[in-house]
Amino acid sequence: MTVIAMAAFMVGGAFLSTGTASAATTLAGTCTGSVSGSMGDTVAVTGASVKELVRKGARDYVNSHFWTFASVWPDSLADTIAGKGALTVGQVPNAAGGTIAGSAVGGAVATALKGANGLGVLDSTKNEVLAAISSNVAKNCGLTTIATNYAAPATPGAGTPQARTDTAPGGAAGNLSNLNPGAVGGTGGSAPMRDYSGIPTATAGTAVAPGVRYPANGTLPGDLSAPQAGQGDQSGQSGQGADIRDAGNAQSLASNSAADDVQLPMLLAVIVLAGVTAGLVRTWVLRRAA
Repeated sequence: MTVIAMAAFMVGGAFLSTGTASAATTLAGTCTGSVSGSMGDTVAVTGASVKELVRKGARDYVNSHFWTFASVWPDSLADTIAGKGALTVGQVPNAAGGTIAGSAVGGAVATALKGANGLGVLDSTKNEVLAAISSNVAKNCGLTTIATNYAAPATPGAGTPQARTDTAPGGAAGNLSNLNPGAVGGTGGSAPMRDYSGIPTATAGTAVAPGVRYPANGTLPGDLSAPQAGQGDQSGQSGQGADIRDAGNAQSLASNSAADDVQLPMLLAVIVLAGVTAGLVRTWVLRRAA
């Protein structure tokens, strides 16, 4: 055997011995609930777990199509699916979990029952029976898959310190590496000085002491707009102008009569009241006598 032939033999043997490993099959005991397996595993359900669903789907069809009772056999179809063993319905995805819809289970059951005895005589009847069975299984089935070997990917950039964006002296925001001779690209230069020309300053002759600027009585010395104490107007009223009067400046009217004198109007009122009272009493007495 030549060297080339020996090399080809060894390479071919290596491919045969280390071929692609096939994924395992995870068998679910029922067609509902959750099933755990490794990512890429095939998920299957047993035919026995959907046996009664097949029987009910076929019976519902016969009850709505009574003329097919002699050719459609629900019990025979239920026994047929129970003997099919494992029915592939999906796969565990490359993620933490996933779902297998009920329609996938119903489709697998219909595929397994194609050509079975008891579906009817006509092809149209067979298709309708399979559709009824698949629909009933789909309504009652559905699986949740859980990947046991899933590992969440690391967050990109986790643990990486953020770049500094401090404000440099002088008010300019940016990287301060140019102030550090040891940093990459650093020049070791100094930052520009701040501009203080806009800050107001005290000028000789114009500054006012705080005590004078904000006096306790609220007025400044020499303020002509404020009332000045101790200065009276021509009317003799202290601190008031000619057009300012005291509130409530009222005087009582002079009276020439004594306080105890009874005036004529009061006397007339008393006489009239006595006459009215006498008339009322007389009227009341006369009515009583009558």
